[in-house]
Amino acid sequence: MQYLITGGSGSGKSEYAEELSLSLNGERRIYLATMRIWNEEGRARVQRHTRMRSGKGFLTVERSADLASFLLSELPFAKKWGQADVILLECMSNLAVNEFYDREEGAGERILRGIHGLRAQCRDLVIVTNEVFSDGMAYDEETRRYASLLAGLNRELARDSDVVTEVVFGIPTAVKRQMQT
Repeated sequence: MQYLITGGSGSGKSEYAEELSLSLNGERRIYLATMRIWNEEGRARVQRHTRMRSGKGFLTVERSADLASFLLSELPFAKKWGQADVILLECMSNLAVNEFYDREEGAGERILRGIHGLRAQCRDLVIVTNEVFSDGMAYDEETRRYASLLAGLNRELARDSDVVTEVVFGIPTAVKRQMQT
């Protein structure tokens, strides 16, 4: 199944996504981290997330771009797995900004190709993303193009996901729930 978890910055979506990932059956859990560290604020955020998931049984893989070429079978610890039980992708917003600034043209298609590839390598895929365009702010052209990319990705991912949850003030609210038959 595919799960999409969304919410604003500091909403509790990452903590919820980790709890969800742990509640899904299986022990072969990958935490696919997409953030590039550019400054001390980013470093502190990565350290906080690392502490949050410490001892929870996630195997962390850093992958800031080029998700389409990600192969679980190439990871030393996962060669014999066949597929993962759960992959937690944290987070779509970082992946989108990395792809956007690496090569804007075709970024959305590359990311969606990568998501389809991930789906083939796990039983359950949990994707964390950010809410965009709800703050009512005016942005420069480049930021608007990035936000439009992320908004389009979020719509596609929501359409393709079995479960979509929005987290507000730490409270998860079901937006879409299609149970597998």
